[in-house]
Amino acid sequence: MHDFQIKGDQGNGTYVNPILAGDYADPAIVRVGNDYYMTHSSFQFAPGLLIWHSTDLVNWEPVAKALQEYVGNIWAPDLAYYQGQYYIYVPIDEEIMVLTASSPKGPWSSPRKVGIRGIDPGHIADGSGRRFLFYGPGYMVELAPDGLTAIGEPRKVYDGWSFPNEWVVEGNFLESCKLTYRNGYYYLTVAQGGSSGPATSHMVASARSMHPWGPYENSPYNPIVRTHSRNEKWCSKGHGSIIDTPGGDWWIVYHAYEKDYYTLGRQVLLEPLEWTEDGWFRVPDGVAADQPILKPHGQAVRHGQGNAGFQSGSDVLGYAWSWYKPVLSHAYTAGPNAITISAGPGSAPLVFMPEDHAYEAQVQIEITGEAAGRFLLFYNESTYSGLALSSDGLHGIIRGWQTHAKPLSTRQLFVRLHNTEHEVVFFFSTDGVVWTKFEHSFETSGWHHNALGGFLALRLALWARGEGNVTFRNFVYRPLS
Repeated sequence: MHDFQIKGDQGNGTYVNPILAGDYADPAIVRVGNDYYMTHSSFQFAPGLLIWHSTDLVNWEPVAKALQEYVGNIWAPDLAYYQGQYYIYVPIDEEIMVLTASSPKGPWSSPRKVGIRGIDPGHIADGSGRRFLFYGPGYMVELAPDGLTAIGEPRKVYDGWSFPNEWVVEGNFLESCKLTYRNGYYYLTVAQGGSSGPATSHMVASARSMHPWGPYENSPYNPIVRTHSRNEKWCSKGHGSIIDTPGGDWWIVYHAYEKDYYTLGRQVLLEPLEWTEDGWFRVPDGVAADQPILKPHGQAVRHGQGNAGFQSGSDVLGYAWSWYKPVLSHAYTAGPNAITISAGPGSAPLVFMPEDHAYEAQVQIEITGEAAGRFLLFYNESTYSGLALSSDGLHGIIRGWQTHAKPLSTRQLFVRLHNTEHEVVFFFSTDGVVWTKFEHSFETSGWHHNALGGFLALRLALWARGEGNVTFRNFVYRPLS
């Protein structure tokens, strides 16, 4: 997408968080040999379950989307590798399902029901080959040997870590149970305190047992990760997974909101871990999530989403793009620099995730028939603002309400927006050279989960409405310094 080095790999042996900027909540990570793979929540967007690849934990390239169709609300998956097979355990509308593949690049199977309802699954196998799935607030169920079906009855095996009552949190929630085996112990890494709300709410805690089913002893170094003050740069830090390197180092990957930029969603952070003499892990003294950190060993892959355009082919989108709640199959044709979308009942926004505090985006719109092409900043189906080109002219859209048209005798138009400190200004041009500021501007700092719910983030959107076709050409996104 770009090489904007405020974040990520600094090119001097250090990195600066986030390692993935933008809304990539609930990271789940696995290492296979020298390769790391990660996926995350995709919520109401499809294709979903984007899979990233890395060889150094800092630079990440997208390699696949495991889910091609919209199947529901996708929360907090777990990515596992066992005996040559990859597994994604994922809650879909709070029904835990599993997808499998022989390669992280796919093809991935269709999701199938495991047989339990819940959220936030975590897979582990013991030394004898018995497989277990942890989920929700400390529950565990045994899996069949193939890992596809729950057998036996679920049981509660962990009640969480008791943190001080005076801490300002969203609630006493226990979630994100992830399991790691090391030196005779099963280490349970969990999230507590609530994943949104006050900046100090979320946290990562650890416990261990000599058996998957417990009993679990809480770490004396809890919380492993937490936002201690609302004045910190990274807020609501939590939902962590620990991972080792081929050289034996350990790291924790987790998500957090950025202070004053909750609109970007929960971004992915990385911190080193050390093991104590008594067999617990913790973040070393002197490491801070908002300061440069020595980078893990490994070669850097090409980082980021790459070209923001559209891949050629009638049914393939670039990894940067997804539909929001596509209740009907979309008729569209995509090429390297354009996408033509058929408007009509059930049309859905096509969205793109920004990753910068300030940015510019531009696209050319062409309409046919009675279609209208919309260019938006979009949170959900009731909260979005931007402009639309129809046969009547140019419309403003203010928090979902469309204004009367400003007459324009054209069916093609260049449109552009600037988002600077949440103030969004739109421009339009008939030739792409001479630009006119649009009369409606917007302020979007409150467009995030704490105000609107849904655990979403503010995205750019292209939306075809009405009857006919809309072609969007030459989409460009770039950061503004």
